[in-house]
Amino acid sequence: MVVFLAVVGFVVRAFPADAALSAFLNALPVGVLGALCSALYTVFEPVPAILLTIVITGIVWVRTRQLLVAAAFAGMVALTWIPSAVLKIVVGRPRPHGLMHPFVPAQPDASFPSGHVVFVTALLLAALMLIADRRRRRLAAVLGAVGVMAVATALCIDGVHWPADVVASVLWAVGVAPAARLLWVDVVLRRAVERLEQTGRRRSDDSRRQR
Repeated sequence: MVVFLAVVGFVVRAFPADAALSAFLNALPVGVLGALCSALYTVFEPVPAILLTIVITGIVWVRTRQLLVAAAFAGMVALTWIPSAVLKIVVGRPRPHGLMHPFVPAQPDASFPSGHVVFVTALLLAALMLIADRRRRRLAAVLGAVGVMAVATALCIDGVHWPADVVASVLWAVGVAPAARLLWVDVVLRRAVERLEQTGRRRSDDSRRQR
């Protein structure tokens, strides 16, 4: 998926086939819609996104009373979201330009993929991991998908991302999240638990010997 998206990124950078759709969506923001799109962009900026992750992680910890579950949630979000910045630097696609309603201030970093959309999608996928009941998981998946689409569309309307950027962001999250879960939960956290258990057994054995 990463290699595929890198290739797509270079292609749309050289041949912006989504330019017409980008211009059409950017012509929509008037009044409340424009303000709402700008608000969504601000809410999911890196610093607020990190704070939001910390808050949700704390809620997960309080609700489940399991530190490992909270750590699994936070790690999955981070390992899905943060590496997308590398692809953004590698591809280096410029932000949309020549639009009717350009975003102010102009964003200096590259455009492909959208870190905002990757974050929101990663947040949804990590949340679904916590829901055991199938019906609730399906409902959460539908509502979350609507939310992801709303954020993605808002970014295009705001003129901060091309349509191809937000589509690639969703694909990135869907493709990378399982690998992030495997690496963080099944390898790192599991080994950490095993080491803690081994340390506990050694201490228990040592205390028995001293007695």
